[in-house]
Amino acid sequence: MAKENNPNNAPKKPRFSSWWIYGVVIALIIGFQFFGGSTFTNTEKTTTSELQEFLRNGDINKIIIITNTRQAKVFLTDEALSKDVHKGVAEKPLLPSTSLVPQYVLDYGDLQIFQNEITEIKKENNLDTIIEFDTESNVLGELLLSLLPFALIIGIWIYLMRRMSGGAGGGAGGQIFNIGKSKAKLFDEKTDTRTSFKDVAGLEGAKEEVQEIVEFLKNPDKYTSLGGKIPKGALLVGPPGTGKTLLAKAVAGEAKVPFFSLSGSDFVEMFVGVGASRVRDLFKQAKDKSPAIIFIDEIDAIGRARGKNNFTGSNDERENTLNQLLTEMDGFGTNTNVIVLAATNRADVLDKALMRAGRFDRQIYVDLPDLNERKEIFEVHLRPIKTAETLDLDFLARQTPGFSGADIANVCNEAALIAARKEKKAVTKQDFLDAVDRIVGGLEKKNKIITPEEKKTIAYHEAGHATVSWMLEHAAPLVKVTIVPRGQSLGAAWYLPEERLIVRPEQMLDEMCATMGGRAAEKVIFNKISTGALSDLEKVTKQARAMVTIYGLNDKLGNITYYDSSGQNEYGFTKPYSEETAQKIDFEISKMIEAQYQRAIKLLDDNKDKLKELADRLLEKEVIFKDDLEKIFGKRPFEKEELEAAK
Repeated sequence: MAKENNPNNAPKKPRFSSWWIYGVVIALIIGFQFFGGSTFTNTEKTTTSELQEFLRNGDINKIIIITNTRQAKVFLTDEALSKDVHKGVAEKPLLPSTSLVPQYVLDYGDLQIFQNEITEIKKENNLDTIIEFDTESNVLGELLLSLLPFALIIGIWIYLMRRMSGGAGGGAGGQIFNIGKSKAKLFDEKTDTRTSFKDVAGLEGAKEEVQEIVEFLKNPDKYTSLGGKIPKGALLVGPPGTGKTLLAKAVAGEAKVPFFSLSGSDFVEMFVGVGASRVRDLFKQAKDKSPAIIFIDEIDAIGRARGKNNFTGSNDERENTLNQLLTEMDGFGTNTNVIVLAATNRADVLDKALMRAGRFDRQIYVDLPDLNERKEIFEVHLRPIKTAETLDLDFLARQTPGFSGADIANVCNEAALIAARKEKKAVTKQDFLDAVDRIVGGLEKKNKIITPEEKKTIAYHEAGHATVSWMLEHAAPLVKVTIVPRGQSLGAAWYLPEERLIVRPEQMLDEMCATMGGRAAEKVIFNKISTGALSDLEKVTKQARAMVTIYGLNDKLGNITYYDSSGQNEYGFTKPYSEETAQKIDFEISKMIEAQYQRAIKLLDDNKDKLKELADRLLEKEVIFKDDLEKIFGKRPFEKEELEAAK
C-alpha cells in the first residue's frame, strides 16, 4: 500500500469524528448512573417483610435509613453472608468496598411506621443491630444531570454543521467555517474517469461542439493567434435522458485539464449568503487551476428568471447566488482559460442575463435521437449484453421511436432482466420486444379479473383502432394488438409512427380518426359506449386544440397562434384571447373531433365483417400481429402505390 506524500513528516492532526460526541454523551450518562444512583451492581432489592425476617434471624449488622429518598440500605453480618439464603449477594463483586456497599436496599413508605417496626423486632429478639439515619446528597449526579442537555445540544449542533459543510476532517471549528466552501467534485488526470467520446453515440453535432471546447483548452494558441477569443461558456439544452450529463462526463474523461462538477442545488442553502460564497470559492479554485472546466448540472435550480414569484422581498438567497454567478462569469479575463459548461432541460425559465453572449456564448441543443442515432446508441449499450444471435439493430431502432438515450439503455437492461427471469443463457430478440412493451405499456397483468363481456368490449375496441388505422393512408402502421392488461390499460395497440419533421393537417386528422376508432367500434357493434376511451379522448382533444390554437390549421380562426415559445406568459393568469374567441375555439375543437368520430364509424360500418373477424381472432389469441391483419384485410392499397413509386 503506497504511503501518502508527507515531505515534512509532520504529525497529522487527529481527525474530528461525530463519534467523539456520542462517546462523551454516553460517558456522561454512565457516570450519572454510576455515581448518582443509590443502587450498585452488587446490591439487590428486597421487601419490608424479607427485611423483618432477616432481622429476626440476626443476619443484619446495620441498617441505614435515608430520610430524604425513603430508602434503606441493609448491611449483613459476616456469618449471614455464608448462608445459602444470601448466596446470591455474597457471590457478587462488591464495589467499591464491603463497608460502603450494602447487600440489600429497599424502598419504605411511612418513616415512622418503618422505624417502629424495626425497633420492636430489635427489642423482642434482643439484637444489637445498628440503626442509623442519614440524608443522601448526590452533588456529582445532579451536576452531570444539569450538564447533560447542554452536552446533547452541542453534540447535535456540531454534527449538523459537519453535515452541511460536507468536510471529513479537521477540527469542529474548521468544519463550521467550511459551510461557504464549494462542494464541487474535482476530476483531473489523477482521477479515474473512464467515460470518453466513444461512449457517446449519436449527438454528432453536440459532440463536435464539446470536443472543440476541449480543444480550446488544450491548444488555445490555435484560436487566439487569429484574434479569436475562447468562449466563456456552453449551455446544453434538451429533453431529459438525451445525454447532456453523459456529454459532460465524456469531457471530463477526455480533457487533460481540471474538471469541476456539481449540481445547481449544491449552491442552495438555508443560510443567507452561503450560495454566493460557494460560487466565489468555486471560481477561485478554477482560476487557480487554470485552464479548467466547470460543469453545473441542472442550472435552472439557481438560474431562474429573477423578480418572478418573489414573495420574500429583494433579499432572496437564490437571486443573490445567481447575481454572483453572473458576476463571476462576466468577470473573466480573456486569458484565464476557464470555461463553464451547464445543462438543463428547462431553458425557457432561465434568466435572460445568464443566456446572453459573454456568459453562455454557445447553446447546444441535445435533441431526441433519430433512427440512425438510436442504432448507434443500441450498439453502445449492447456491448455488455450477452445476446443469443446477431441482433438486427435497424429493427430495434425502428421499434423505439421517440426513445431517448436513457430509454434505450433501460430497454437493454430490461431485456437482460427478462431473459434472466426466464432462465435463459442469452438475451434474444423477443426479450427486447418484451422490454419495449414493458417500458411503454407497463407491467403485464395476466391474473387481472375481467368478465367475458368486458373482454369482448376490449377486443372490439382494440380491433377498431387496428381496422381504422389500417384503412387510413397517414395513420401509423400497426405492429401488434393485445388485450392482455398492462399497467393501467386493459388493452393496447402498438404502432410505429413515421418520424416526420413537419406534419400536415390531413396527417393529424388521420391520426385522430384512428384514435377514435376504439369508441367508434363500440358504437357500431354494441350501439353503446364506455369509459374505456378516456386516454383516446384526451389524446385527440390535445391534438385538436393544438391544431386550432397553436399551429393555425383551422380555417375559421385563420393563421393565428396563441403559443408562447419563450415560456414567459405576458398575460399572467388571463387568456390571450376574448371570450368570444374562446367559444369559437371550443366549437371548432368539438366539431373537428366529432367529424373524425363519424368518419371512423363509417369506415367500420363498411368493414364490419372484417372487424368482427379481427375481434374474434383477438379473443382467441389475445395478441395478434401485422401478419394477421394482412390475412384479413390484404395489403394496404396506398402501400402498394408507395412500393411502385419506390421502384
